[in-house]
Order: sequence, then structure tokens, then C-alpha cells
Amino acid sequence: MFIAQKLRNPSISAYLIYMYQVEDLVRAYGLDADRIAAEYLPRFGYDEKQLQQASEWYESLARMMREEGKEETGHVRVVQNTLDLLEDHHQELLADSEEHEYRAAYYKALPQIVALRAQGNNKDKHEMENCIDALYGATLLRMQGKELSAGTQAALKPISELLRLGEEKEHV
Repeated sequence: MFIAQKLRNPSISAYLIYMYQVEDLVRAYGLDADRIAAEYLPRFGYDEKQLQQASEWYESLARMMREEGKEETGHVRVVQNTLDLLEDHHQELLADSEEHEYRAAYYKALPQIVALRAQGNNKDKHEMENCIDALYGATLLRMQGKELSAGTQAALKPISELLRLGEEKEHV
């Protein structure tokens, strides 16, 4: 919760990747906010007020996930709305005839985006969601102690650059 609040404004991409991780964490705990409060949150040394706030936040998130049918996959509406805003911003930048640098970055990233969209369940997702999914996948691999191949690192570089440029242009 506290991390999400800090990440939201300076980096929408970092915020989204963090929220993907939080959704997965809530799923790993079976959407059981009491378990999260008892087993996960004490690791952070929160004072009583912070612990209460974090517990309520995770409880609210677990409830949203249940209500929205996101128990196993997908993103809660607030995360999906943020992804949609990121996509809208991306499309606006592409349509802006003054955004030469952004369009150049997009065309460098486009082969990777096309490859991502061709995989599995990515066909119905928009481009920015595919980009965030790719970065989250790399994050998961790193968290598992796995090294990213040189090819994967090379594929992620133009995607990261595109997201960085988009964030520099204007926060969504």
C-alpha cells in the first residue's frame, strides 16, 4: 500500500508492475486478508496505525478481486483503468506530429510488441498492457533468481525506453 502510493506519481510503469505483484501476492494467500495481516505484513515492522492501514488496504483489494472475478487472473478495475489511461496516453503521443522521438522509440519497440501480442492470451490486450506484462514477467524471473537471456534483455530495452519516454512526456 505505502509503496503503491509512492510509485503512482513518479513512475506509472513501476506502479503497475508493483500492483501486478500485489495482486499475485493476494492470490497466493487465497484472497485471505486475515492471513496477509498475520503472516505477511508483520515482516515490515509497521507501527500499529500503519499495520491497520495496510491490513484494510489488502482487505479492500481482496474484496475487489472477489467481486470482480479476478481470483485467479486479471487485474482489478483500478489497475485496468490505469493501464487504459497509459494506452490512451500512448495513442495520443503517437498521433502527435511533434512527437518524433516517441514515435521513433515506438518503431524500435514495435517488433517486440508484435511478438508479445502473438503469444498466448496477449491478442486482446492493448500495446501498453503487453509492454507492462513483459516487464512484469522479467521481474518475476529475477525474483526467482533466474537470469534473463541476452535476447530477452535486448527485447526489453526498447520497451523500457518507450515507457520511459511516455512517462517523461506527461504523467497519466
